[in-house]
Amino acid sequence: MFRNIAVLGLVLLAGWALAQTQSPHKGELGYDDTPYLPGQKWRVHDVARPRPRMVTPGAAYGQPPSDAIVLFGGKDLSHWQLAGKRANRGKVSDPTWKVGNGYFEVAGGTGDLVTREKFGDAQYHVEWAAPAEIKGSSQSRGNSGFIIMSRYEIQVLDSVDNPTYADGQAASIYGQWPPLVNASRRAGEWQTFDIIFEAPRFEGDKLAKPGYATVIHNGVVMHHHQEIIGRMAHRIVGTYAPHAAEEPLMLQDHGTPVRYRNIWVRRLGAYDQPNP
Repeated sequence: MFRNIAVLGLVLLAGWALAQTQSPHKGELGYDDTPYLPGQKWRVHDVARPRPRMVTPGAAYGQPPSDAIVLFGGKDLSHWQLAGKRANRGKVSDPTWKVGNGYFEVAGGTGDLVTREKFGDAQYHVEWAAPAEIKGSSQSRGNSGFIIMSRYEIQVLDSVDNPTYADGQAASIYGQWPPLVNASRRAGEWQTFDIIFEAPRFEGDKLAKPGYATVIHNGVVMHHHQEIIGRMAHRIVGTYAPHAAEEPLMLQDHGTPVRYRNIWVRRLGAYDQPNP
């Protein structure tokens, strides 16, 4: 008898444990009687609030997550086109930059590269290297640019033992904000930018909201949600001019053979988007 009672107890205990995994306790999935959050349509712990969709992170730092658009994965420039002074009457054409073993390199004098796809609010990752053989100085040494929406430049430059104006060194928001610190690696070494960009908004011809950028260079914060003054400009204050909600990413041809690799982007959507 006691043995039967013990067996029955084990069965009941197993059934209870299974029920805990299948039937959440009250409140585990949320509530419908809590206060509303300020400025939101949702309650605290709202049971009806959409759960975020799943994204698989990259296997290691710098590798693209599952929802990233890989703009260069080491093989070809199919996501890019040429747009610049050597392009066909200002129109885009196939890129002529050199593709090497897992990287591509500025072909000086051929013009800038732009992506075939356009982006607005986005997360960017890019790796770049200034030439190992040091030539020139200041802005003539390892100079290129990561130009978001073809207008807002994060400077690429060899900034180790290379004095130049502060708002023109590596990781600056060019012509506007110097980086908080100089975290540059030496010429020839691979460097990383991780950028979170919030695109400006326009209402007709007027600026409704400026752009913002958070920039991390080699794992070190350079800009934290820093307001962008306007378009990239040299020797003048950049200003805004209306443009589309999404525009191409541009890599600048400044005449020096800077290398790039592992470039990817993620569009940043709004909170509370329903799962597909």
